[in-house]
Amino acid sequence: MPSGERAENELMRIRLIALFMTAAFLLLGTVLWRVQVMRASEFRINLDQQSMRRVRLPGMRGKILDRNGLTIAENRPGFCIAVFVEELRQPGRWSKTIDKVESVINELSVILNREPDVTREDIAKHINRRLPLPLLAWRDLDNKALARWAENSVVCPGVDIYVEPIRVYPFTNMAPHLIGYVGRADLLTEEEDPYHYYLPEMIGKDGIERAMDTRLRGEAGGRLIRVDASGFKYKEKGGKTPRAGNDISLAIDVRIQQMAEEVLGNKCGAAVVMNPQNGDILALASSPLYDRNALKSHKAWQSILNDPQLPLINRALAGEYPPGSTFKPVIALTALQNGTISSQSKYNCLSYYQIGNRKINCWSKRGHGSIAVRKALEQSCNPFFCDLGYSCGYEAIWHMADAFGFGRRTGIELFGERKGLLPDDEWKQRTRSDGWRGGDTCNVSIGQGFLLVTPLQMAVHASTLANSGRVYRPRLVLDSTPKSELVNQLSLSVSDLRIVRGGMYDVVHAEHGTGKRVKIPGVKMAAKTGTAQYGRGKKHGWMILFAPFTSPRYAVSMIIEDAVSGGISVAPRMKALMQGILEMDGTIESGVPSNMQRTEI
Repeated sequence: MPSGERAENELMRIRLIALFMTAAFLLLGTVLWRVQVMRASEFRINLDQQSMRRVRLPGMRGKILDRNGLTIAENRPGFCIAVFVEELRQPGRWSKTIDKVESVINELSVILNREPDVTREDIAKHINRRLPLPLLAWRDLDNKALARWAENSVVCPGVDIYVEPIRVYPFTNMAPHLIGYVGRADLLTEEEDPYHYYLPEMIGKDGIERAMDTRLRGEAGGRLIRVDASGFKYKEKGGKTPRAGNDISLAIDVRIQQMAEEVLGNKCGAAVVMNPQNGDILALASSPLYDRNALKSHKAWQSILNDPQLPLINRALAGEYPPGSTFKPVIALTALQNGTISSQSKYNCLSYYQIGNRKINCWSKRGHGSIAVRKALEQSCNPFFCDLGYSCGYEAIWHMADAFGFGRRTGIELFGERKGLLPDDEWKQRTRSDGWRGGDTCNVSIGQGFLLVTPLQMAVHASTLANSGRVYRPRLVLDSTPKSELVNQLSLSVSDLRIVRGGMYDVVHAEHGTGKRVKIPGVKMAAKTGTAQYGRGKKHGWMILFAPFTSPRYAVSMIIEDAVSGGISVAPRMKALMQGILEMDGTIESGVPSNMQRTEI
């Protein structure tokens, strides 16, 4: 081939190659332009979706305060040692990173002279499930451990102090049934915008902590973090600051609450102190108490669950007991209101009441002889009230008891309240397959039989007698309800109420009153004792009381389980409680001896 033609062919090839390369570069440039310019925002969104993680930040829990502003529950900083796994990552298999983290924790354990709160298994779970978050190897360190850490922090890269809130109760174990406790919340997987990670959050498990949990918890915030291809935290990208929860002010007076718990001692029982003028609950005590801190230990938790005294039960509102003679004012008012008796009507007590083949005995072996209603209240005469209840008829008694609020929940702002039992014919037919009988009426007339009440209901009962017939809803949270919520206004005549209140006054101040052991020099009070039988020969001791007599500020109920009687087992405790309260508010001078002998009650 001639040299000129060969050169022409070579030139053509070069031109074709140049054209092909130009086209290829144009195509490549077009694709790159589409990827890097035209679709850049789309890929940027996809990148964010794949690398961004949402972390839920709980709000700081609000405080719980008493009526005087004293703090009952609050938060304190808990200093933890956190391991930031992304700073200790090792190339290769995950086990190498786990080894490195475990090595650092073991080294720190020697420095702190304290075993870590996590194991190798916990480290592996953390890397698998919560890799971008810090691993808390020690929680709630004391000052000694923190000082050791500060002296040696330089030798431990990837480790730092992390602060988390811890719920504390300044008055230690005061009112655990009332205030309750907190635990770790479950994951909120049903949220509208679910998070990838959740930092530990406190949730109320019992008492006010549970009942007011929504207000105390506040509003959660969030944090955005970017992770790399391996899941390690790369950097933070901002977020929303959580909002702290609201503080809660209670009607409780810490001083009265402590007095109530002190007089109950280690006995099983309950005491409720109420303001009869507005329904405020000044104290709500249940005994025995339990240690909130023990709930963190599985072994201690099991010990509490297996305790035969059942310390977790809030006896003040969940304990259901026969009221015994503390129910007799209801019977007296029923009879006086419907005209069955007058203040002068007499009944001859022979020391027993006979109904059919059954005898209901009076505590007085000789009987009380001819006795009127005021004296019958003072002496707590069973035959008198059996006859009175039978004469009234149970329907009238039921309606009066219902008006006082028996047989239903009071509506206090706590979970777990029981409603007791105000039985009737329909209930007995349904549960016992038998109709209501005269003997059932006699039993209820002396606070026995199927009738069951709670100590809280009895405090409302005492309050209603104190304030001339106003039934208030008990109030624990000062800013959650109106100042006083009137549930019912009983239509009681002044004269009838004067007779019943007079009988209760005599219980305390008469020479042979059943509640004379509660008497405090210089203080006029009204009370009613009760001894409720249950089981075989077992008894609960009761007392209800209001004071001062003319302008009542306190209505109180107290029960002691497995007691001798209300007058012997409860009255001295009630005296100690009322003496403390009246000294506190300046009604009497301090230093008056209470003569409360624990060994005899």
